[in-house]
Amino acid sequence: MKNLSLLIAFCCYMLFSATVLAQKTTPNFIYDAGGKIDEMMITESGILVATTSNGLVCVKPNKSDLHFKFTDFGKIKPEEYYFVPNSPYVVLAQGRFMSSKKAVLDYVSGKVLFNSTTDDWKQIYSETIAIPQNKLIVSGLQKSGGMAENNTPKIAVYDLATGKLDFSFFMFKPGKVTSANWSVTGEVLLLKDRMLIPTSRGIVAKTFKGDDIWENNVKNVNWMVADESEKEIYGFQLSTSGKNTEIFKINPTSGAEIWAKAPKVQGSVSNFEILPQGLAIVSNKSSGGASGLNKLMAQNDESEIGFISAQTGADLWEKAPKTKGYVQHFYVMDDGILFGIQQGGINKISYDGKPLFKKPLSTGENIHTMAETPQGLIYITDEDANIVNLNTGETIWKKALKYKKSNGVQSTYDSKNNRYLIATDSEAFAIDENTGDVAGFVTLDFKEKEGPTSMEVREGGIFIGSSQNMFKYAFNGDEIYNSYFKSPGISTFGKIAMGVLAVATTAMAAHQAAVAGANKNTLGQYNDYGAQANRNADMFASIGSASFNEMAKRFRATTETRDSQFILTKTDNGVGLVKVNKDTGNVEKEVVLNDKKPVYEVDEIEGILYYINKNNIEAYSLNQ
Repeated sequence: MKNLSLLIAFCCYMLFSATVLAQKTTPNFIYDAGGKIDEMMITESGILVATTSNGLVCVKPNKSDLHFKFTDFGKIKPEEYYFVPNSPYVVLAQGRFMSSKKAVLDYVSGKVLFNSTTDDWKQIYSETIAIPQNKLIVSGLQKSGGMAENNTPKIAVYDLATGKLDFSFFMFKPGKVTSANWSVTGEVLLLKDRMLIPTSRGIVAKTFKGDDIWENNVKNVNWMVADESEKEIYGFQLSTSGKNTEIFKINPTSGAEIWAKAPKVQGSVSNFEILPQGLAIVSNKSSGGASGLNKLMAQNDESEIGFISAQTGADLWEKAPKTKGYVQHFYVMDDGILFGIQQGGINKISYDGKPLFKKPLSTGENIHTMAETPQGLIYITDEDANIVNLNTGETIWKKALKYKKSNGVQSTYDSKNNRYLIATDSEAFAIDENTGDVAGFVTLDFKEKEGPTSMEVREGGIFIGSSQNMFKYAFNGDEIYNSYFKSPGISTFGKIAMGVLAVATTAMAAHQAAVAGANKNTLGQYNDYGAQANRNADMFASIGSASFNEMAKRFRATTETRDSQFILTKTDNGVGLVKVNKDTGNVEKEVVLNDKKPVYEVDEIEGILYYINKNNIEAYSLNQ
């Protein structure tokens, strides 16, 4: 009788478990994308954007219907769209030069702000998103009247808060006979009372009514930047070969070139900052590849750091610092410029060109972290870590922390015990903040040859995580749990799409920051958790539109510590996603997907799993 009762209880438990699992595999929402889904990603605002065989669709967290759909251009290829960094905008560009189509979408509000087709633009030369003015500047040919108007280049400015046209004007009077080529060659610079338009015949300054202010013969400029006072204006022209960039300083009143000779820097400019002492410039030389003959040439691929006079354009340094690699970190400080090289090495040079370190500091490759601490500059690479005196470059710790090149390196600051914690793929170290004494904290056993991707101080201990591994240790190093979830394999599509996107977004963010004059390269404090996210949130809020305000809320939410990690793994019931508590290591939620290599995205802030199932996007709540 007792055995029968146990059997009945066991059957009831299994039935209950099966019911729970069935509930867990039922999506909360299903969105019909209207075609085959090619790519999808969660944007900075939390909106999921997906491209399909019919266009582009957007999903907003916890809404039952699609947030937005754009099908005017049909299928959108990966090379036909880009997200404008630090904004709610995506730009679509399709068609050839003589029949180009452009659109700007606000994926947060779900609105089409600009569509060249519906606005009768037959040809688009350029489009510029001006932040923080929150304007779109378009140049090209618009069907606006008779033959003369239709074939006269035009400039139009749209308000991105509303999508409405602010104003437009022709580059010259329609019908005027001219042999000059008025093609716009770069990004238009929008100032307080005028705009500067780079063309193939020179830079043209016009009022917002289209009246001429001045014109010069600085041809084919790619982008321009102005200081806050708008009294200093610089134009950049990358050569057609990409081997060098010329820099021009323009008189804002007359348009005349201020420098007698435009200085040239090798390669393309990746960082530019206007300082009281002069102009700091980083440019990257590249052979364009690393195979065959280019492999030999690639040995010379590196960044150059220059400092030129704002008055004359002359080089202020007799000898530029050697980099022997690409500049990965670049910071302006009170006494000079501090920089770190991706291939290894840190140096500091004064504004008058004198080395401030006794000798360049040798480090391991890939500098993950450079930040200020009370003791000096902490740096952490793939191979080593130390703290450096920012005045002399001398190391503070008695002995540098060295470890084998790791698949990943993470660090955090343990304020309760006044120590720095650094995790590699085999060990975690504790470094006393005051003495620099290094001690092995714990030995780590990452399965599947992973390395750490996160490390944080939590209530009761230290958490270390990766894609498939989770660890938690007490402050004395005792293990609280060690959890491993076998990987089902990552789809090749996912690797390629996200890799390309990350590179493209990073490059565009750097360029947009330089163009906007917003590239403030300040060295942060090591333990300023969430400071950058809050700075971005403040910037978004200052712009003032509803979409930017929504992004500000999202960025402030990223500063909150998350209590769970989401892992794709093989469960007893198939491939699925598990929600694991960081403090206990226990699985709190399981979503089984009938797919060996699912393409999915997880919104950790909202707690939602998005999964592609044929032409549908399925959304599963991970909080319920």
